[in-house]
Amino acid sequence: MHQFMQHINKLVFLLGILYGTLTLSSCQGVFVSDKDKVAIARVGENFLYKEDIQDLIPKNTTKEDSTTLVTNYINNWASKQLLMSKSKVNLSEEQLAEFDRLVANYKTDLYTGAYKEALVQKEQDTVITNEELNAFYQKEKENFKLNERIVRVRYVELPPQFLNKSAVIEKLKGFTEKDRMYLDSISVQFRKVNFNDSVWVEASRLKSEIPPLTSDNEQQYLKKAQFFEMQDSLGVYLTKVVDMIDKNQPAPLQYITPTIKRVLLNRRRLEYLRKLEVDIIDEAIKNKEFETYEKQE
Repeated sequence: MHQFMQHINKLVFLLGILYGTLTLSSCQGVFVSDKDKVAIARVGENFLYKEDIQDLIPKNTTKEDSTTLVTNYINNWASKQLLMSKSKVNLSEEQLAEFDRLVANYKTDLYTGAYKEALVQKEQDTVITNEELNAFYQKEKENFKLNERIVRVRYVELPPQFLNKSAVIEKLKGFTEKDRMYLDSISVQFRKVNFNDSVWVEASRLKSEIPPLTSDNEQQYLKKAQFFEMQDSLGVYLTKVVDMIDKNQPAPLQYITPTIKRVLLNRRRLEYLRKLEVDIIDEAIKNKEFETYEKQE
């Protein structure tokens, strides 16, 4: 190993020249045999060629950095080759055979997995209709219990010395179209705002937005149709709870629609792959590309 590393170090002074020629190799034609390749390192009968590191060096890399990158790559390659060689000598035949089997299986899985996923992406219908969502939800909603309280709210965080708080409270409670326009017109004065009261949010998320709201008092404040005001040194928090669903209750369809879509798409995917495996066997048998033989007695 020491002699080999000395050999590697002798190559370092050539790496500057190598760096300058890497980008030109595409103009030198297609390599047709190993003897036409430029070797930059060797371990036993295994060679590392210049073309193997073509994409190693990013553009605009300095000469010094490119030398370091290539040297480290060569040393790492050499270490792996030497360890591989030692393993073949020191591992048992049974271990080597098992590893060869695992490598072959892994290679097969990589190829077939990539092919199947490409087919799924190309052929699978990804549109989930509202009818499908509703049907699945009605059948399975008891399996989608909430882990925490969720709410639909609108809220505003005001600076501590905000002057016209009473008007904001009135508009936030009523929230007619005219009220919304008024709030929008002065929203630049708010520290935080949420007027999208059609979206369900977790109580934990709301508590992160409203520090005075805690696990100890959330049950008191987070009630359907309730308005509450809280304050700390940072600001004044005005909140209107439009709706609330408690922990351990079935989640509403709107809240779990993304989850249901993932479940239905995954079911379609599995069904498609099962059909693919059956069809590919049937087609191979039909075309006499696949057959099995009865065991001869």
